[in-house]
Amino acid sequence: MRTAPAYQTLRDRLRGEIAAGHYRDGTRLPTESELVERHGLSRQTVRRAFQDLVSEGMVYRVPGRGTYASETGRRYLRQLGSIEDLMSLSDDTTMEVRAGLQRRVDVDAASRLRLDDDVVYTVVFRRLHDGVPFVLTTVHLVPSVAQPVLASQALAEGAVGTHTVIGLLEPHLSEPITEAAQSITVAPADDGVADAVGCVAGHPMLRVDRLYSDASSRPVELSVSHFLPEQYTYRVTLRRSG
Repeated sequence: MRTAPAYQTLRDRLRGEIAAGHYRDGTRLPTESELVERHGLSRQTVRRAFQDLVSEGMVYRVPGRGTYASETGRRYLRQLGSIEDLMSLSDDTTMEVRAGLQRRVDVDAASRLRLDDDVVYTVVFRRLHDGVPFVLTTVHLVPSVAQPVLASQALAEGAVGTHTVIGLLEPHLSEPITEAAQSITVAPADDGVADAVGCVAGHPMLRVDRLYSDASSRPVELSVSHFLPEQYTYRVTLRRSG
């Protein structure tokens, strides 16, 4: 069996110790020299392990002072770059439905979904990672899209599961979801958001709106999510075109 490189072994050990709370937010980690002596490693190996942890947001470095554990290291981290990445939220989070899928009148949502009238179908849920809530999401569906999943127990009030709304919808769509137009802003938590994620009303939240469309550019779903910054890190990789 192939042995992992020494820097990966050290990185994983330090990551586990930070996640377990051995080094709390702002606590200085052992220096490179201390780790070299303690584990019998080269300075380059220790430096590479630290570089990986910095990239992950687990630690931060202060020139001349040392390397410190970061509170963001215990946040839920997602790197998103595709529709498949959004669907994979079900891999390591739990979805708790707080208001089951039902018909409602919502002028703003209907307009953004390009509907002829003001009727949409809406479900409200929060997501948890390792039992900690980090986001409250309101999803609005086009009525024709909602019909096949109206009886779904996964979208009923009080349901708990590991899935995504787009994952539940896609088997029933005539065309696959191919685009998610996204906007990110900051918004204060209202009473519902605050209660769902355990913060005070008015707390600054990361608001992410996504409008999902199918292969014919027809909107099928609008999601509005309020993420708790203390529990969530959002990462996107940008690449040069061409």
